[in-house]
Amino acid sequence: MKNKLLNFIQTRTGFFSLLIFLFAVKYIFAMYHDFSLGLTDPYQHFIMWISPFGSAILLFSIGFYFSKPLVSYCVMLFMDFANTGLLFANILYYRQFSDFITVKTIVNTGKVAPGLGKSAVAMLHPSDLLLWLDLIIIIALLIARKIKIAQKSYGLLTPFAITSVGAFVLVANIFLAETSRPRLLGTTFDRSYIVKYLGIDTYTVYDGIKNEQTEQVNRNANTADLNKILSYTKQNKLPKNSTYYGVAKGKNVIVIHLESFQQFLLNLKVNGKEVTPFLNSIYHNQHTLSFDNFYHQVGIGRTSDAENMLETATYGISDGSLFTALGGSNTFQAAPQILREHGKYTSAVFHGNVGSFWNRDDVYKNMGYNYFFDQNYFSHDKSDRIGYGVKDKLMFAESIKYLERMQQPFYTKFITLTNHTPFEMDDEDLDHNFKTTETSDKSINNYFETAHYLDQAIQEFFTYLKKSGLIKNTMVVIYGDHYGLTNSENETLAPIVGESSDTWNNYNNVQMQRVPFMIYSPDLKGGIRHEVAGEIDVLPTLLHLLGISNHNYIQFGSDLLSPAYKPWVVFRNGTIVSQKYIIIGGKGQKGVVYDRQSGKEIVNFTRQEEIEIAQLAKAGKKSLKYSDLLNNHNLLRFYTPTGFKPVDPDQFDYLTNFQQMEGIRDQLQAKSTALISKYHKSTTGLYKTDAPELNGRHEEITDIPESVSGNHLIEKKNKSGKNNKKAYN
Repeated sequence: MKNKLLNFIQTRTGFFSLLIFLFAVKYIFAMYHDFSLGLTDPYQHFIMWISPFGSAILLFSIGFYFSKPLVSYCVMLFMDFANTGLLFANILYYRQFSDFITVKTIVNTGKVAPGLGKSAVAMLHPSDLLLWLDLIIIIALLIARKIKIAQKSYGLLTPFAITSVGAFVLVANIFLAETSRPRLLGTTFDRSYIVKYLGIDTYTVYDGIKNEQTEQVNRNANTADLNKILSYTKQNKLPKNSTYYGVAKGKNVIVIHLESFQQFLLNLKVNGKEVTPFLNSIYHNQHTLSFDNFYHQVGIGRTSDAENMLETATYGISDGSLFTALGGSNTFQAAPQILREHGKYTSAVFHGNVGSFWNRDDVYKNMGYNYFFDQNYFSHDKSDRIGYGVKDKLMFAESIKYLERMQQPFYTKFITLTNHTPFEMDDEDLDHNFKTTETSDKSINNYFETAHYLDQAIQEFFTYLKKSGLIKNTMVVIYGDHYGLTNSENETLAPIVGESSDTWNNYNNVQMQRVPFMIYSPDLKGGIRHEVAGEIDVLPTLLHLLGISNHNYIQFGSDLLSPAYKPWVVFRNGTIVSQKYIIIGGKGQKGVVYDRQSGKEIVNFTRQEEIEIAQLAKAGKKSLKYSDLLNNHNLLRFYTPTGFKPVDPDQFDYLTNFQQMEGIRDQLQAKSTALISKYHKSTTGLYKTDAPELNGRHEEITDIPESVSGNHLIEKKNKSGKNNKKAYN
């Protein structure tokens, strides 16, 4: 029997069978070890076991169509490598996002790849080696000639027969899946269901077809769809709050984007010390409007989704990042351009990562940002960077030399990044007076340290705002973009936040999606508000505080301060949170409904509860549907509100930010409203930081890097024939 098996492997069909078997084994191992598919009965387990065979047979059989034996073997191995690579990529992606890769994400990988290396390495597990071990051994056996390349030639009949077997297994797989989950492909609301029943290969092909269908629909977009959306969004136009409307009119706006920062960090003590003492003080300040039931609503686009909601009050897309997939070409009616048209605001983003990450260097131009200060505008010393780029304390400190040159009023966004997975820091940056947790999860322990560091960075920045006098005429918005710790880590985290790991459930996971949202201004009437709110509501709220009506704009959020505000939010995955309910997956689909106050699952519904839940489900679905219709079809290109000028992205040049600002100051002379013009000298000396990297290097705060200050950049741009003066206006 053993000899027969060995002899069989020495044939081409035997080698093919060996590859199929080994791939199926590691695939099934990964399904149990790396994914949470919710397999609930033996039939589902059986369907999952056969799901890799059909597609693998189809792919690997391509090798049989090559008559030359060596080429045939190489093609089969290549297909195995490619299939294993797809599986491996989904494993890494799932660890980070608890979801599967979409084709749109794969296509746009190049736009998010810079800076991902260290984060990807941190997600590797020793068990990942098992995915590649069979291929390594097989190649070694081929090289050692323990497995010989069979020289027998085949016509078309055998390859066609093998391909037919693969097609039959795939069709049988789909049939069995449909018996367990009727209309699986027609009513998809969770990608994990397709992977569970049909496998990653089939899911990828299905997603690719869906993506092409979406593109086709986009090409056939028309204004009739736009009219439906306009009619729908009018419902979000609520009456103004007379106490707050226009209270910040003409003020500067500084948005501080807290990377991966969750609400539970506020007021939390670890080993007797506050994790974020300064943010706690802002949260409770009498001049801060704080929201303790504010939820992120991001999808696969994560940070970029949060930015999109903040800037446009539209949702991210369902199957990728709007920034990377659509942001380079779509028309936006975003905060920077709205504020330019209604308040003559200058706008800028400060971020320590590379400009191409999430396609920001293109998207920001389409949104109307005057300036984007990315990694190139900060220190180039490697010791000043960690993870995704320049450390937060250094980014804030070095941004002042640019901020003080901006004409006021300005709208600026500071995107932090040190508090990003894998939450690692250099030892010299740790506060050794703060002792973190000692759980079995390194990410959790690190998370508190990086959050503590971020808190100190923001405190240093606030101190400068007060010393320079900027704070007197500025409204500061602080918000968390999305979760930092994943659902898989929450049970370990539970005791730290006062919960039990034994009783932790999906209700708790949803509550962990709360992030901070605070609006601070010295003359603002503050207080902690308890209404359910979300990121989609930020822009309408800020516009009304600034005295700008959003009546003519297509926005899917509402002013949180309106007396008619309706407190509910829908997540990108369809989960709904209202004052009374948490609806996961929609009643009657895959999930459950919880009472939001008690946390108890509702099992027996009253008639009134049935009506309320159905209404919320319908409203959530419609909101996401119309936002997707708007963005995927780029419908805003057909609509220009009264008083709004569409963005011309060609007027912006982020290579010459510094030269542009200095050019404007030279033009305006005494009329310049930049802070440096008011003081007639730089204010960088007012900025104090304990960042050890800047000990003896204070010039980093004051000096402009040669790479962004020299005339060679202007000369380079002039040679291209573009007129930079347009960006000054």
